[in-house]
Formats: sequence, structure tokens, C-alpha cells
Amino acid sequence: MVDSLVREKQHKQELPEKTTATFVPQEQVSREVKRAPSRYRNELSKYIIRRSNACILCGKCAELCPQGVHVLKPGYKYFAAPQQQVCIGPACQKTDHYCVDHCPQKALQMVENPMMKLMGDYRWTADMILATWKMAETGEPPSPEYGYDYETGASGGGFDRIRFKFPEKPPVEVDESEIDTSIELNRRGDGRPNIRIDVPWYGGGMSFGSVSISTQLSKARAAAAFNTFTCTGEGGYMERLHPYDDHTITQVATGLFGVREDTIQRVRIVEFKYAQGAKPGLGGHLLADKVTSAVARMRETVMGISLFSPFPFHSVYSIEDHQKHMDWIKHLNRRALVSTKVSTPADVDMVAVGSYSAGTHIIHIDGGYGGTGAAPDIAKKNIAMPIEYAIVKVHDFLTKEGVRDKVTLIASGGLRSAHDIAKAIALGADGVVVGTAELVALGCVRCGRCESGRGCPRGIATTDEELSKQVNVEWGSQRIINLYSAWRKELVSILKAFGMRSVAELRGRTDLLMHLDYENNAEQRK
Repeated sequence: MVDSLVREKQHKQELPEKTTATFVPQEQVSREVKRAPSRYRNELSKYIIRRSNACILCGKCAELCPQGVHVLKPGYKYFAAPQQQVCIGPACQKTDHYCVDHCPQKALQMVENPMMKLMGDYRWTADMILATWKMAETGEPPSPEYGYDYETGASGGGFDRIRFKFPEKPPVEVDESEIDTSIELNRRGDGRPNIRIDVPWYGGGMSFGSVSISTQLSKARAAAAFNTFTCTGEGGYMERLHPYDDHTITQVATGLFGVREDTIQRVRIVEFKYAQGAKPGLGGHLLADKVTSAVARMRETVMGISLFSPFPFHSVYSIEDHQKHMDWIKHLNRRALVSTKVSTPADVDMVAVGSYSAGTHIIHIDGGYGGTGAAPDIAKKNIAMPIEYAIVKVHDFLTKEGVRDKVTLIASGGLRSAHDIAKAIALGADGVVVGTAELVALGCVRCGRCESGRGCPRGIATTDEELSKQVNVEWGSQRIINLYSAWRKELVSILKAFGMRSVAELRGRTDLLMHLDYENNAEQRK
């Protein structure tokens, strides 16, 4: 205990500006919104226009449509494939430019795309996927005329049953430019840097091996643009990430794959991953199909051999062991903050306060709704506590212990939108970690084949060199930048509706939320 107090006192003294890691100039990335359309010629859409042989190529539809759905090129004797993704569907019927009604030959028909019934799942509905694509393309929340029901999914539980109770008018008029969406990550006052990120979220851990290097770089560049972070996951620290050291969290997980002292010295945040909410008690796994020569070299393993991370750290069986881990990191990098990622067991509140006592700056609780298609369904759906319960439990317990404002609480596990982010903060989190939404922004269709080397048809969650080329880093980073921009606008709108000037005011405001089950039960009792 005495040694610990001495070390804490040393940490409060002047810290060195540089570590022993090789310095690499940090790339500056603009957060300017630029249109980033789909990389596919025919993007999936909610509505499709069918053209019969009765069409006489008069061009009336192309002339009328302000969205640009119909494309009749001058000199050509046929229509190009319609731009279905910009069609606003039934909303257009109320206008004076509805192509179906104005076609002189009655050759057009608008129908809902049958693919809408096949794409997505109960948590990530087709509407939510399409809306995320639209935000990634434009940087704006989807216009209501598109008819996307994207604020909630169709799971029947979790955040899908929670709603905000918005007042009829804001109690205080607030200008959007005055609203602060930043959060502080170091609340301990221990002399380490007071890192503040511009938005209350950062990118989750996705290792090189689980996703392509193009995906990792796209996430890192978007994090740099918004002055937030992305996480390497447990697959090591690629050299190509060095220009983004100031916005990268390196992860120390139970398998210690790719963990080296020089990479720990590079970054501003180091995360210990004790468990993942999508598969608590199972550890990590990377099947042989994805362990290419590059992945094996980075993880210091053998190509073509499946890799498994044990559960738990076999050197940690107590809070004292946990503190030794953190002391190791704090000694190696005297400028780094330490994050502790845990799943959500029944006693997650005790785990959180124990982690605070051991010296962590960030408590990262990961619920069971998250994970990619590589996580087993039986684990995702049956083991970890739902994150909406865990947030409240941890927030309340830390508050009762008098340490809530001395540690940053970050939540993850299936957060899909700005509305989910706001709900998590209202339940008691300071901020959140997002993961799957970033992949959806890159074009993910939620096919659930993430575990296979060539299973990802869109080149996102793959290590195959040929498939990885589908994701251009400039395009990918712009898509995530656009998504972040749209999310921030939606978050600002939510705060404005409550007359709040900062996202910190939203923390723990459960009185602004309602749960549909409880509301319905109350109505029935009346």
C-alpha cells in the first residue's frame, strides 16, 4: 500500500512529454462533410421502380423527378438503371411530380423492395441499415420523407423499448452552437493528462485479423477528425496506425497477442480487456481461415492456426492483481490513461468499484448485444446482463460509494445510433463505445459471416487481400466521418429539446426516459 501511495505521488509530478517510442508526425484529418456515395452501382433501396415494356422513352419521369431516380441519357434509346436509393417512395405520392401517376403510358410501378424483408435482423432492421448508409453518404440525419424507421429496432427489448419523454417546448431556448458534446476521460486528478474528446463516443476494439487494415485505418482517420479515439483490439498495433497514435487505444487482452512495450509507450490510452460482453467467459477466438501471414506476423503466431485468448487473465484473480497490471502500464507510459473493459455479470457494480480502487481512469462495461457475426449467438443472447440494466446499476453504486465523479463510465454492447447513445448517457454513462455501426457505414449488410476469411462479401471484416481492396481508406474514413457528423447533429437536437447546454447535463437523467413495458402496465392498472 505504501509503495502504491508513493507511485501515485510520483505520477502527480511533472510528466515527460515523450516516451521512448519512435515519434511519428500525426496526420491531421478534416471533419468536413463530403458526399461519399455507395461504391456499388446499384445500392440496395427501400423502394424500387418497375418499368414495363409500355414505356415509349418520352422522358417525362426524368423531367419530373427532383430526386434524380430516372436517368435518360441524351442520344440513348433506353433508360439507365434507376437510382432507386434516392426514391422517397410513398411520400412522393403527395407531390405534383409523382412519376407513376404522370407517366402517359402507365408504364411505371413503385413497390417496396422485397430485399427489405431479407436484410438485417431484429436489432439491426433494414430501415436502420439504410438510414446508416444514408448518414454515411450525406453527413445528415435522414430526411423524414424517406420513411426510415431507424430510431429503434424491432427486438422488442433493450433500447428498443426505451423512449425519451420530450417536452412540448424546451424549458430553456438554447442555440445549437452553444451546446457542448465533449466529455472528459480523466477525472482522477492524478497528474496524468486531462484528455477531452469532442463527442461522447469512440470506436470499439476491432483487431487486425477480425477486420481488414483498410477498415482499421478508416476508423482511425475518422477518430482523428473528431478528436476522439479508436481501439486496436487484441491483434497488435500496425505500423500504419502510427500517424494516429494520439487517437488510438491499444488493447492488452488475455492472449497478449502483439503486446509490446514500444506500442504501449506510443498511445494516450491503454485498455485492459478482461471480458467481452458478446462472449463473456469464452475468451477471444480467431479461426485459422483468417490467420494470414500478415496477421500471424503481427500477433507473433503461426499462419493458418486458430488463435484463442483464454478467460480470464491467468495472472489476475484479485483487485491487487488488477492493480499490479495497471501499475505496469503506468510505469511504462507515465502519460497514458488506463481503461478497464469488463463484461456485465450480476455483480458488475462490485467489479466496477474494485477497478476504480485499483486505479483505472475509465471503466468500460460491455453488454451482451454487441459483437460481430463472429460471436456465437448462444453467448450473445444468453450470458451477459443487458447493457441498459448494467449502466444504471454501476452508475448508482459508484454514486453511493462517493466516487462517481472520479471515474469515467463508458458503455458498449449494441449501440447503433445517436438515440441509443443519448439513452445510454441518460441512464448514467458518461459516454459510449460504438463498433458495428462503423462497419455498417462502410457498407456492411449484417450477413453474419465475419468469422470466415473470405466470408465478408464487402471486404470489411476480412483478412483476404483481394477482398480488402474493396474498401478505399479515403472513402471509408469519409463515410465514418459523415456518420459521426450526422450523429452529433441528432445528439445536439436531443439536448436542445431538453434545454441542455452540454451532454454532461444528460448523464443519469432517467427521469427523462420511459420504458414502454412499464408505461403500458401503468395504463392497464388504471
